[in-house]
Amino acid sequence: MPKCDPFKYFHSSPEIIRLAVMMYVRFPLSLRNVEDLLHERGIDVSHETIRFWWNRFGPMFASEIRRRRAERLRSGRQWQWHVDEVFVKINGERHYMWRAVDHEGEVLEAVVTKRRNKRAALKFLRKLMRRYGRPEVLVTDRLPSYGAALREVGPADLQHTGRWLNNRVENSHLPFRRRERAMQRFRRMRSLQKFAAVHSSVYNHFNQERHLYTRENFKLIRNAALAEWRKLCSA
Repeated sequence: MPKCDPFKYFHSSPEIIRLAVMMYVRFPLSLRNVEDLLHERGIDVSHETIRFWWNRFGPMFASEIRRRRAERLRSGRQWQWHVDEVFVKINGERHYMWRAVDHEGEVLEAVVTKRRNKRAALKFLRKLMRRYGRPEVLVTDRLPSYGAALREVGPADLQHTGRWLNNRVENSHLPFRRRERAMQRFRRMRSLQKFAAVHSSVYNHFNQERHLYTRENFKLIRNAALAEWRKLCSA
C-alpha cells in the first residue's frame, strides 16, 4: 500500500515546512522570530501558519525519529540509563517532567505528571522499558518513589544512587529550560507533554557532541543529520 503524503493539499513546499519546524523546535526562538528569519530568506508566512505547521508536523517528525532510534537501541546493549525529574510550572501550578537519558546523553523519554509519587514513577518507568527494553544499571537520585516503583517493574538492585552520578541527566534539562524561557512558560499540561516529546527527539537528532570529533568529521555528521531531516515523512 503506497504511503500517504502528509504534505498533500499544502501550498508551501515540504522543504519550507521542515525548515520552519526545525528552526522553532531546535533553537530557542519564538514563532515571530522564525517568521522574521524566514522573511529574510524570501519566505512570506505568518507566525500563525508556523504554529499550525508545528502542531501538525512536529509530532510526525519526532515520531519517525523516535521509531528509528528505538529499533536501533532495542537491538543493542542497554547498559546504563540516568533518570531525573524537574519542576515545571503551568499557570502557577507545579508539575513534574520525568526525563531519562542513556549513557551517551541522548534523551530516551520525557513524561509530564502532576505528582512525584510512586504511581507517577511507575507510569514513567513502564513506558520507558516498554519502548527500549531493560537497562543493566538505572542511575537515579534518592527520591523514594524510584525504589518503590522498581520493586514492581523489576529487580530493585538495578538502581544506583550517589552524589554527582546523575549529572548527565541533570545537564540534559538545560536545552529545555532555554526553550521554556523563550516560550514564556506553558499554559497546559498537554502542550508541555507534546513539546517535550518533540523537542527531545529533535535535540537527539542534531546533537552531534562536537567535542568528540575533529572538525572535518563533525561537518560530515552534521550534513548527514540535515540530509536525513529533509527526508522525514517523504512519500
